[in-house]
Amino acid sequence: MKSSHRFFWIAALLALTPASVWALDWTRVEARDLILFYPGQASWEWALTPSDHSGAKKFREGKNCRECHDGEEPAMGDLIASGRKLEPDPVEGKRGWIPLKVQVAREGERLYLRLEWPDGDQNVGRKLDPDAEVKVTVMLEDGHTVEALRAGCWAACHDDMIGMPSAPEAREITKYLVASRIGISRQGGGENFRSQAELDKLLNQGQFYEYWHAELNRGQEPRVSDGYILARYQPNPVPAVTVEATHKAGRWVALFSRQLEPGDPYHKDIVAGKTYFIGFAIHDAYAARRYHHVSLEHTLVLDQGEADFVATQQ
Repeated sequence: MKSSHRFFWIAALLALTPASVWALDWTRVEARDLILFYPGQASWEWALTPSDHSGAKKFREGKNCRECHDGEEPAMGDLIASGRKLEPDPVEGKRGWIPLKVQVAREGERLYLRLEWPDGDQNVGRKLDPDAEVKVTVMLEDGHTVEALRAGCWAACHDDMIGMPSAPEAREITKYLVASRIGISRQGGGENFRSQAELDKLLNQGQFYEYWHAELNRGQEPRVSDGYILARYQPNPVPAVTVEATHKAGRWVALFSRQLEPGDPYHKDIVAGKTYFIGFAIHDAYAARRYHHVSLEHTLVLDQGEADFVATQQ
């Protein structure tokens, strides 16, 4: 190929690619330090059950998880990872919590998230997913799902999911929202789905979680998936999320971005003046399924307002 033609195609490709998140001056963006903790088999139903969860009464009365447990994440994670509570199958050597540095920014019509955390010992326990050294996930919701701002990721975590106490042997149930089921018990909602017409209506009303996910291996490009959660996890037909990642000096950095308004029914429009739930999860040491570390519920706003994260123009 002639050099002039090669230059043309490179220039055309760059024109179609969003500006790299590495180009942002992240030293100017406020950072917030979170703790992701190991939750074991704690489910939405467990949180609501007084005989299982000492805070269930307060939770039922309207308190959210952070009101009671903010600051307790390291102690909770260490206790659960040890196998003394909520974990019948502990992973030997698994750390109970992970510190996560989070930065959010807006540049033009795109939202950017920078996540940074220290690597752990990747040789501990069992390699439940040998193809992914680390996985990092972001969940986003815009207020249509009432449980989101009270319980964050737990609104999608149920007792009958894969690896949970009430998981059925013959089939695999992934994350879902209560609204997608006709009824729900202490054991979860099973496959008691609402009709497809009702599910379509819920989706159109915005009652779903966005789910951004990247599988990371040192020296390789991230494998990115972009989907939504309502009756189950569904990959999006037109992905909107991009991810770049690096591993250096024992630390991972993952940089997520997407358009503020992708223009399809499977993503939330992120607009000024609205509060969003945002949650984070990390699977380290080749973990899979529920063997992850998660955040409590947090909030996000665009440009200005009261929230844990304010994505301002850079």
